Amino acid sequence: MLFEDNNLDINMSLFMPDINFKNFNRDTNILDVEEGFLRGNMFRNEYVPYKNLTYLKLNPKNDREKLLQKIMAYTFAITDLNLYLDTHPDNKEAFDLFKKYISDKKELTKEYMRTYGPLTVTKTTGVKYNWLNNPWPWDKTGGSMYV
Repeated sequence: MLFEDNNLDINMSLFMPDINFKNFNRDTNILDVEEGFLRGNMFRNEYVPYKNLTYLKLNPKNDREKLLQKIMAYTFAITDLNLYLDTHPDNKEAFDLFKKYISDKKELTKEYMRTYGPLTVTKTTGVKYNWLNNPWPWDKTGGSMYV
Protein backbone atom coordinates (compact mmCIF):
# COMPACT_ATOMS: atom_id res chain seq x y z
CA MET A 1 0.00 0.00 0.00
CA LEU A 2 1.10 3.51 -0.67
CA PHE A 3 0.88 4.77 2.91
CA GLU A 4 2.26 1.65 4.60
CA ASP A 5 5.77 2.24 3.26
CA ASN A 6 6.28 5.44 5.26
CA ASN A 7 8.54 6.63 2.45
CA LEU A 8 6.58 9.80 1.89
CA ASP A 9 8.65 12.91 2.18
CA ILE A 10 5.96 15.58 2.48
CA ASN A 11 6.49 19.02 3.92
CA MET A 12 3.31 19.33 5.99
CA SER A 13 3.93 23.04 6.51
CA LEU A 14 2.63 23.48 2.98
CA PHE A 15 -0.72 22.15 4.16
CA MET A 16 -0.81 23.39 7.74
CA PRO A 17 1.22 26.57 8.05
CA ASP A 18 2.53 27.20 11.54
CA ILE A 19 1.09 30.43 12.83
CA ASN A 20 2.97 31.59 15.89
CA PHE A 21 0.54 32.11 18.75
CA LYS A 22 3.20 31.78 21.43
CA ASN A 23 2.76 35.43 22.40
CA PHE A 24 -0.76 35.79 21.14
CA ASN A 25 -1.37 39.41 20.21
CA ARG A 26 -4.19 40.46 17.94
CA ASP A 27 -2.11 43.38 16.71
CA THR A 28 0.64 41.17 15.31
CA ASN A 29 -0.86 37.78 14.37
CA ILE A 30 -4.61 38.13 13.96
CA LEU A 31 -6.24 40.84 11.93
CA ASP A 32 -9.27 42.64 13.25
CA VAL A 33 -12.58 41.10 12.24
CA GLU A 34 -13.36 43.61 9.48
CA GLU A 35 -9.96 43.51 7.79
CA GLY A 36 -9.81 39.72 7.99
CA PHE A 37 -13.24 39.55 6.36
CA LEU A 38 -12.21 41.88 3.54
CA ARG A 39 -8.93 40.04 2.94
CA GLY A 40 -10.47 36.59 3.22
CA ASN A 41 -7.91 35.54 5.84
CA MET A 42 -7.71 36.34 9.55
CA PHE A 43 -3.98 35.72 9.84
CA ARG A 44 -1.66 38.62 9.07
CA ASN A 45 1.28 36.47 7.95
CA GLU A 46 -0.85 34.28 5.67
CA TYR A 47 -2.29 36.93 3.34
CA VAL A 48 -0.59 37.15 -0.05
CA PRO A 49 -2.40 39.26 -2.64
CA TYR A 50 -2.73 37.80 -6.11
CA LYS A 51 -0.71 39.78 -8.69
CA ASN A 52 -0.61 42.83 -6.42
CA LEU A 53 -4.39 43.10 -6.46
CA THR A 54 -6.10 44.15 -3.29
CA TYR A 55 -9.54 43.97 -1.79
CA LEU A 56 -12.23 46.62 -1.99
CA LYS A 57 -13.48 48.26 1.16
CA LEU A 58 -17.21 47.78 1.49
CA ASN A 59 -19.26 50.92 2.01
CA PRO A 60 -22.59 50.12 3.64
CA LYS A 61 -25.31 52.56 2.60
CA ASN A 62 -27.30 52.54 5.86
CA ASP A 63 -27.36 51.21 9.43
CA ARG A 64 -28.98 47.96 8.37
CA GLU A 65 -26.18 47.21 5.90
CA LYS A 66 -23.53 48.19 8.48
CA LEU A 67 -24.96 45.73 10.98
CA LEU A 68 -25.28 42.99 8.38
CA GLN A 69 -21.65 43.54 7.32
CA LYS A 70 -20.53 43.17 10.95
CA ILE A 71 -22.47 39.92 11.28
CA MET A 72 -20.90 38.59 8.08
CA ALA A 73 -17.42 39.61 9.26
CA TYR A 74 -17.85 37.84 12.60
CA THR A 75 -19.21 34.76 10.82
CA PHE A 76 -16.10 34.71 8.64
CA ALA A 77 -13.75 35.22 11.63
CA ILE A 78 -15.42 32.34 13.49
CA THR A 79 -15.07 30.05 10.48
CA ASP A 80 -11.42 30.96 9.89
CA LEU A 81 -10.50 30.47 13.56
CA ASN A 82 -12.43 27.20 13.52
CA LEU A 83 -10.24 25.97 10.67
CA TYR A 84 -7.11 27.01 12.57
CA LEU A 85 -8.32 25.28 15.73
CA ASP A 86 -8.91 22.07 13.78
CA THR A 87 -5.13 21.79 13.41
CA HIS A 88 -4.16 23.56 16.67
CA PRO A 89 -6.76 22.38 19.24
CA ASP A 90 -4.60 23.18 22.27
CA ASN A 91 -4.21 26.87 21.48
CA LYS A 92 -6.06 28.45 24.40
CA GLU A 93 -5.69 32.02 23.20
CA ALA A 94 -7.16 31.26 19.77
CA PHE A 95 -9.98 29.27 21.39
CA ASP A 96 -10.76 32.15 23.76
CA LEU A 97 -10.94 34.55 20.81
CA PHE A 98 -13.14 32.05 18.95
CA LYS A 99 -15.57 31.95 21.90
CA LYS A 100 -15.56 35.75 22.17
CA TYR A 101 -16.41 36.13 18.48
CA ILE A 102 -19.27 33.64 18.85
CA SER A 103 -20.66 35.69 21.74
CA ASP A 104 -20.23 38.97 19.85
CA LYS A 105 -21.97 37.54 16.79
CA LYS A 106 -24.91 36.34 18.90
CA GLU A 107 -25.37 39.86 20.28
CA LEU A 108 -25.14 41.44 16.83
CA THR A 109 -27.64 38.92 15.46
CA LYS A 110 -30.08 39.64 18.31
CA GLU A 111 -29.75 43.37 17.62
CA TYR A 112 -30.38 42.83 13.90
CA MET A 113 -33.43 40.66 14.56
CA ARG A 114 -34.90 43.16 17.05
CA THR A 115 -34.50 45.99 14.57
CA TYR A 116 -34.93 44.46 11.12
CA GLY A 117 -36.43 40.99 11.50
CA PRO A 118 -35.11 37.45 11.05
CA LEU A 119 -31.88 36.58 9.25
CA THR A 120 -32.88 32.95 8.70
CA VAL A 121 -36.18 31.12 8.48
CA THR A 122 -35.52 29.45 11.85
CA LYS A 123 -35.26 32.84 13.56
CA THR A 124 -38.72 34.19 12.82
CA THR A 125 -39.99 36.49 15.54
CA GLY A 126 -43.25 38.06 16.65
CA VAL A 127 -46.75 36.63 16.87
CA LYS A 128 -47.05 35.65 13.21
CA TYR A 129 -44.86 34.10 10.54
CA ASN A 130 -42.80 37.03 9.27
CA TRP A 131 -40.14 35.43 7.09
CA LEU A 132 -41.81 36.62 3.90
CA ASN A 133 -41.71 40.28 4.90
CA ASN A 134 -39.53 42.31 2.55
CA PRO A 135 -36.81 43.39 2.23
CA TRP A 136 -34.79 40.28 2.96
CA PRO A 137 -31.18 40.71 4.19
CA TRP A 138 -29.75 39.99 0.75
CA ASP A 139 -32.13 42.23 -1.22
CA LYS A 140 -30.26 44.92 -3.14
CA THR A 141 -32.07 47.84 -1.57
CA GLY A 142 -30.14 51.07 -1.74
CA GLY A 143 -27.34 49.79 -3.97
CA SER A 144 -25.97 47.17 -1.59
CA MET A 145 -22.61 45.64 -2.54
CA TYR A 146 -23.26 42.40 -0.65
CA VAL A 147 -25.10 40.44 -3.32
